[in-house]
Amino acid sequence: MAAGALLFSGFMASGSFVSAQNPKREFRGAWLHVIGQTQWQNKTTEEAKRYIDDQFQKLQDAGCNAVIFQVRPTADAMYPSELEPWTAWLTGKRGKAPSPEWDPMEYAIIQAHNRGMEFHAWLNPYRVTSNAKDILPSSHISRKEPHRFVKFNGQVFFDPAYKENRDFICDVVRDIVSRYDVDGIHIDDYFYPYPANGRRFNADDASYRKFGNGLERNEWRRNNVDLLIQQLNATIKSEKPWVRFGVSPFGIWRNKKSDPRGSESSGLQNYDDLYADVLLWAKNKWIDYLVPQLYWTLDMKAAPSRSLAKWWNDNAEGVDVYIGQDVQRTMNTPDPKAHDTNELATKVRISRELPNVNGNVWWHGYWVTSNMKGVADSLALRHQSTIALPPAYGDRDVRPSSVKGLQLSEENGKLFLTWHASQQKRGQQETDAVKYVVYQFFPGEAHNLEDSQAIVALTPYVRVLVGDADDDSLVGSTFMVTALDRMNRESKPTSVTLGR
Repeated sequence: MAAGALLFSGFMASGSFVSAQNPKREFRGAWLHVIGQTQWQNKTTEEAKRYIDDQFQKLQDAGCNAVIFQVRPTADAMYPSELEPWTAWLTGKRGKAPSPEWDPMEYAIIQAHNRGMEFHAWLNPYRVTSNAKDILPSSHISRKEPHRFVKFNGQVFFDPAYKENRDFICDVVRDIVSRYDVDGIHIDDYFYPYPANGRRFNADDASYRKFGNGLERNEWRRNNVDLLIQQLNATIKSEKPWVRFGVSPFGIWRNKKSDPRGSESSGLQNYDDLYADVLLWAKNKWIDYLVPQLYWTLDMKAAPSRSLAKWWNDNAEGVDVYIGQDVQRTMNTPDPKAHDTNELATKVRISRELPNVNGNVWWHGYWVTSNMKGVADSLALRHQSTIALPPAYGDRDVRPSSVKGLQLSEENGKLFLTWHASQQKRGQQETDAVKYVVYQFFPGEAHNLEDSQAIVALTPYVRVLVGDADDDSLVGSTFMVTALDRMNRESKPTSVTLGR
């Protein structure tokens, strides 16, 4: 474990009324995409590192506890890979290494973990090019084996029908999971291509003739995607069982007019238009969490996010649900029913009232870090003003070991809380203590570990700065520390009280 110290004054609750509504456990994520973000290409290595530091710090300051960082936008890599070329979104040219060479994903993981935040590696599985202008080198697999790829709307995609493609995509994921300390693998809403120019995807005649085997074509397409999802889950869990597999689908599974199980909506459908049977994946536990992209306004007629949130809550088949929220639309849209200038408070409240919804993910993170229309201020001061632990998973009867050697000590006029890291077994284990939770209770205050306001730090370190050694207001305070393992399960607390 790192041996640094954390000051926890920046995490203190801003007000008891609003803070009391914030849960102790909640997934508070933000997507940081690389595709389309040309600012990366204009930065030196040191500038890019500072940019990651800045973005992650601003997300943490807004109360986020997870970063979903795009590492494979178009069959390329935001990290050194022997399987795929460097992404052009980092260096300006596909296959061109940064100079001096560095590993953006590794650096980003370290920066997230140093802040007690989770890092979910975000990949797009099938997309090879983003537009018709993309130039693929002659060495690219799609140039060498073109029969394994399809073209639609000016873009190139892996053909989901080919087992070789499923194996390759899983090899990419296995490489990431085996080499990097990621907390999750995350894929977004792009399965078979979205309809374009009034046309649904229609470029797989050859593979259907070859592999269709009598199945109705749409069922066959869905089965091709099912096979990938199932294989991805098995790949991840075979490497590191604690790494979570999450999918962020388009916000409508099916409309009720197509299926009585569907939602009261009239938009594009995962099942029928993207050939993604998301509910099947949840039912079979091929995925660990869902982040439906409910980017619409609360009461938009065709796709009301207010009722769609409830639909996903009721139909997620027991996997965790976090709501994908569009920051721009949320902050730009008044909420007259709540007498509010935007929809933020209502959307957060809805997510917390639904029992199977355990958090939100903000699209996109750059709108949060730029404090668009005060969204970061609102999150930091109200909706995410207390520290939240990410949801726990796995066997809830298993806990990491409690911390040892907890003590308060003075150093150069400052008061520090320190403890010993748990001894780790050889190799990574799901019960490894990777973060610690620090609670502070004032004299006479009930020692309620479910009170989110009592949490003053979530950190990978074993030393935190409490305050000035001569601060009499700290006298009589009880500090409790617990360990979190890789599945966010919490140990029993260890405590110490400051006397004089």
